[in-house]
Amino acid sequence: MKKRLGPLNALYPLPVVLVGSLVNDAPNFITVAHVGILSNNIISISIGKTHLSNIGIRTHGVFSLNIPTTAMVKQVDLCGQLSGKRLNKAALFSIMHSENRLTPMIADCPVNMSCRVLKILEFPAHDVFVAEIVETLADNSVLDQGVINFEWLKPVLFDMESKSYWSLGTSIGKAWSIGKTLTFT
Repeated sequence: MKKRLGPLNALYPLPVVLVGSLVNDAPNFITVAHVGILSNNIISISIGKTHLSNIGIRTHGVFSLNIPTTAMVKQVDLCGQLSGKRLNKAALFSIMHSENRLTPMIADCPVNMSCRVLKILEFPAHDVFVAEIVETLADNSVLDQGVINFEWLKPVLFDMESKSYWSLGTSIGKAWSIGKTLTFT
């Protein structure tokens, strides 16, 4: 028997990213777990309207997604708790910039994506930025024959219900292949 839980979002855990934007000519970062995949190179991020990052993203129309490792979980957590209005969170990281110089990225993160805003959806408490991934950078240490190996990357996952960070397990099968082993009539 199943228990009714109401309108609980049971899609967690989700990977955490550190979103980078340039605010008043300074790099700013915020921890975000509400990242959506809309197509192969179109994503969405949802950020509360009160956050400083929204100003930078709206001003320049660009932002970065930086995928931290589990070794960075303390920085990830702190970046999600403190406001860039009062603290220079960029001081927690080694910073690099995209070619346009408007998109700060975290060199400590093995994977970085430079994104260009296509559309902003406004909700009462959140702005949803729909963006195109312009460029992805990855450290050789997480590449397996040119493909990002998420077991090597060790991304941080977040679960809202338990208010906990999680790590990724091992692969359980190859997509578009493992299902072919089933037989049915």
